[in-house]
Amino acid sequence: MEATLRHVGSPVTLRGVYIPLITPFASDGSVALDAIERLANDYLDAGCTGLVPLGTTGESTSLEAGEKQAVLDVCSRVCVERGAQMIVGGGTNNTAATITAVESLRDLRGATAAMCVVPYYVRPSQGGIVAHFQEIAQRSPVPVVVYNIPSRTGRLLEAEGLLELARTPNVAGVKQATPLDPDTMAVLAGAPDDFSILGGEDPYLFPLVLLGARGAICATAHVCTERFVAMIECALAGKVDEGREHHEALAPVIAAGFSEPNPAVFKGVLHAAGRIPTPDLRLPMTPASPGAIEGLQAAIDRASG
Repeated sequence: MEATLRHVGSPVTLRGVYIPLITPFASDGSVALDAIERLANDYLDAGCTGLVPLGTTGESTSLEAGEKQAVLDVCSRVCVERGAQMIVGGGTNNTAATITAVESLRDLRGATAAMCVVPYYVRPSQGGIVAHFQEIAQRSPVPVVVYNIPSRTGRLLEAEGLLELARTPNVAGVKQATPLDPDTMAVLAGAPDDFSILGGEDPYLFPLVLLGARGAICATAHVCTERFVAMIECALAGKVDEGREHHEALAPVIAAGFSEPNPAVFKGVLHAAGRIPTPDLRLPMTPASPGAIEGLQAAIDRASG
């Protein structure tokens, strides 16, 4: 069954490939809003279900409040015009601040859901993590997608707590940025049908969807987008052999894209292709090395051949 978001109003399906959109910068350091609009349309043209602005890949921690709103305004307009979904990235290790952020989405047109990260740095208990998300879900005007990424937060939301959240009203799904570990297997086996598991660890997307996930929030899909969409569609349809061909071709692309801290290498390749005005990131992030950019481009060329 396809999953639907649990909220008042028309049901919305979470399924397919979502692009956690980069935030390109102009030569003067400002946010390149025109480039964001072009990229957003390009990725929707390539078959993505929707956009995820202000995530990790979007360098949201380096953006000022006004810049974040400008990014959301552009993505909102594109998604409304295109009938696409928009999952807004956000959340901090402060529950009250996260609630304030999600409440601000009440009047944002086209907002499908809010993606909120497991609290980082403070290392709360499993019960504290669950209570954090339950408070957010109770106050959020849009469904909540949990962002479970222990490599960045230092805290894994374990299967028992995640399954409790899967049964919590207004918690619609999870971006599960973990390997295919026992906790992920338990969540795949035990989650209710209306809870969407979306892969967030790019090397494992194909097997994860074969095992029951509904799609992916995939940073590497900034390149080879059509092939990532095809791979996920094959997995959803149970086309194992055809999907495996995509998976094997894309594995080197994924490895090359993450050879240096994300999203530096993707920005480098997109800039080299003339799709964004600069390859720049904001400190403490730095641009990718020429070798890393060349390595990703070579992997793309092989996957596209």
